[in-house]
Amino acid sequence: MKKKIFLRIICMCIIISYIFIPCVYADDIDVSEEFSFDSLQVSRTLTSNLSINSRAYVVIDRNTNSILLEKNSMQKRKMASTTKIMTAIVVIEHRGLSETTTISKKSANTGGSRLGLKTGDKVSVKDLLYGLMLKSGNDAAVALAEYVGGSIEGFANLMNNKANELGLKNTHFVTPHGLDNDNHYTTAYELALLSNYAMRNKTFASIVGTKSCTISINGYSKTIHNTNELLGNLSGVYGIKTGFTNGANRCLVSACKRGNLDLICVVLGADTKKFRTTDSIKLLEYSFENFKLIDIDKLAKDKFINWKEEYEKNSFIDKGLSNTISIDMKNFEHSIIPIHKENVPSLCVEIECDKNFIAPIQLNQVIGNIRIKCDNQIVASSNIFVTKEIPKKNICNYLHEFLSNYISYFKNFA
Repeated sequence: MKKKIFLRIICMCIIISYIFIPCVYADDIDVSEEFSFDSLQVSRTLTSNLSINSRAYVVIDRNTNSILLEKNSMQKRKMASTTKIMTAIVVIEHRGLSETTTISKKSANTGGSRLGLKTGDKVSVKDLLYGLMLKSGNDAAVALAEYVGGSIEGFANLMNNKANELGLKNTHFVTPHGLDNDNHYTTAYELALLSNYAMRNKTFASIVGTKSCTISINGYSKTIHNTNELLGNLSGVYGIKTGFTNGANRCLVSACKRGNLDLICVVLGADTKKFRTTDSIKLLEYSFENFKLIDIDKLAKDKFINWKEEYEKNSFIDKGLSNTISIDMKNFEHSIIPIHKENVPSLCVEIECDKNFIAPIQLNQVIGNIRIKCDNQIVASSNIFVTKEIPKKNICNYLHEFLSNYISYFKNFA
């Protein structure tokens, strides 16, 4: 009798815990919210009033990594399953897609969003990657981590090594799936940089750009669909990853290209899935409408060519074998950059360069710089350098010069 009462108490406790204790989910397992992309009413021509719910966000230009829009983009935050961007790229760089692994009990028992793996299943690395990035399977994340790193801890070391290699100073990984952990974090900006790096890998880009596919688990086919609600619904979107945990809230990283403008948008800490979606749309639409690509290389060289001719005539070289200096400008790190349309009229070119020299002057010696300014802020700069060395005169040169002048003088006198 006592045993039955005890069992009933245990069952009641379990039921109560499910009702009152919030579960830690990952990705789009959100039982509190029904959501449809088609239900959104977001202006596609938004030009102002950027009311954003997400606690941190950033939009960067993929070609230059420059920030177009941001809020709290350098603030450390939990990033939920956007973690899997790093998981996937580390796996791709360490293992072949055709390799096969056997699913461990630990992997099969991983909670949160799941691919549906069971202990002993045999799955290829390629299919696990699709399960990781489309279905956001935490079980797939653990399986890949164990296969590549030997353990979750070993794989986390590979993830952190990659973060260090990419110069991500405010990013740290503990797990391959992103379930909440105080030592597992990044920033919106560094997540954008990581995403930009990962998207340069053709295998990675192909996976995250896939809307749905059929994979094989232990010889059985399974069709999976991408959790990224923008993919296939917003013009130009071609990746990359969603995320959700109780600690991170709703997160979304999007890659979107229209014309020659190619962007990464990151939103972290949105209150609902609808907010993360509308925030991403607002930020992307605003960016495409209000930023244009400017060829600063042409802008600078047009001015430099005209300035250079006058400069070379008026420069003075003391004690040099030549009185004429030959110069050029180095290319900018990025020849084309995004500029807000309102600031384009304020673009200007400034040149600073020495005019008086004492020989010798070395080949490639830097003697000045050229700057592009926008709204009084420097947006690009480059060096001006010497293209032909000018040696210093020696005693023989002076003697030859004296004799030449002496002979010329008497010839004219005669």
